[in-house]
Amino acid sequence: MGKRLNKLKDLARRAGRWLGSAAAAAPEQTSAVVADRFDQMAWREVVEVAPALRDLVEDLGEKHDYVHDLLADVFLAAYKVPPQVRERSEMTPSRLVNHQVITAMVASPEFEELRRETAGDPYAAAMAVLAQASELRRLLEHARRAQEEARRAEEARQEAERAAQAVGDAMERAGANAGEDGVVPEAVAADVERALQQAEAADETARSAAAAAEAALASAAPGIRAAIRRAVAQAADNAREETALMRAWGIGPGQLERMPFEQRARLAERLRTGRMARFAELIGRFRQMASGERARRVEHAPGELVGVTLGADLARVVPSEVAMLGTPALRAVFAARFAEQQLMLYDNRGEQPAGQGAIIACVDCSSSMTAPYGGSGITGEAWAKACALALLDQARQAKRDFVGIHFSSAHEVKVFRFPAAAPAAIGDVLDFAEHFWGGGTDYQAPLTEAVTLLQAEYNTEGRQRGDIVFITDAECEVGEDWMRWWNDARHLLGFRTFGVAIGSPDATEPGGVLDALCDNLRAIDDLTDARAAADLFRVI
Repeated sequence: MGKRLNKLKDLARRAGRWLGSAAAAAPEQTSAVVADRFDQMAWREVVEVAPALRDLVEDLGEKHDYVHDLLADVFLAAYKVPPQVRERSEMTPSRLVNHQVITAMVASPEFEELRRETAGDPYAAAMAVLAQASELRRLLEHARRAQEEARRAEEARQEAERAAQAVGDAMERAGANAGEDGVVPEAVAADVERALQQAEAADETARSAAAAAEAALASAAPGIRAAIRRAVAQAADNAREETALMRAWGIGPGQLERMPFEQRARLAERLRTGRMARFAELIGRFRQMASGERARRVEHAPGELVGVTLGADLARVVPSEVAMLGTPALRAVFAARFAEQQLMLYDNRGEQPAGQGAIIACVDCSSSMTAPYGGSGITGEAWAKACALALLDQARQAKRDFVGIHFSSAHEVKVFRFPAAAPAAIGDVLDFAEHFWGGGTDYQAPLTEAVTLLQAEYNTEGRQRGDIVFITDAECEVGEDWMRWWNDARHLLGFRTFGVAIGSPDATEPGGVLDALCDNLRAIDDLTDARAAADLFRVI
């Protein structure tokens, strides 16, 4: 009897370790980034509406384990403000590779640059995931052995937990079958002994698997850090480029937040690949310059003093005339001169008053406009359209209609209307910027269209003083009859014409066609200098 009792006590002491192990909570976190249900909802929603992201999850998931959790972590790290990474000890072993990736990501110097563009913006965070796709593929291949070892460690840990639970079950049966004197039947004691042996073996296997996983992960870590740093740098570059593109095209954060995911993705792709994509920086500079000129403009400010004239404007009376008011005998003389508008006044030359009718930009879309000028790489088309887009902004600010007319040969004229009363849809703006003819050059067709539009505006709304900006790189003759018609229309409608000759200084010579057509004419030789057109935005 004593021998059997001693055996039971020995089993109970040995089983205590496994009973505690079975009761202890194993690390079970599968997400490296701490996230609440709203963060998880943001991830699920973006996967639902982004086919490219959904395809990436499915594609990588066919070749690698736990990819959905990894991509969710990459998204949340970019999206959350700020992201909080779990302790390594909280992670289930199978997700330790994911944890290593996220830890390396948030520690990289480029990560803060990325987060400046993506924090709080689910679209930008999703695009950051997609931008890292190629490096993530390489990273997962590089870490394949570490991931396999981590999976084996997870399976071994789970087996050890089951073995520990089996010890607990065996001890429960032993307790239930023990006699009043605490003696356990031999068969039940043998079950406990087998369970203990199996638990010890499973624990040894789990420890060995965990060590192998640690070694494999340590071996893969340098490659993971290098790959994720390249991935984050690429994502940051893409995010900055897209932000700059949106800003250059005048698309604000508020517009983007209201835009559905797919529409925003299509817009970004169009801006990156469209005809004017490589000239976004020029477009941005034009818009910035025009905005600065608007801010500097002072309405009704006096101009440069150029002499003395006669009139009755008391604000400009010269001091010698004012002095007459100090002599009673001369006050009547002053009054008489004032009544006859014969007081001596300072004469000044100021800029012409801004127009009130539509602003019309006529852009030459002949084949020669595609040639870069002066080694700058900037084409005449790019400069002209950047200027036209800035004029569109000018019209929106002044609550004036804007019309863009692309012209080439006589039969190649396309009109884009942007009424002041309606928002300028970005799709329509891009259509205007990207359209191009590529033919010859004819002045009469676009200018006839412009005058016809101003005539209609005058007839329906009584507005005069429109502004036509005519941008070309070539000279072209016009008929005498047409020129008489043009001058009559200019007198009737009171519009002004501003001419810009790109890379063609001869076209601006006195007595030329452009000189006859325009009230204000300049030649542009340096296409890198947006300020060459700055004064247009002070007077239009």
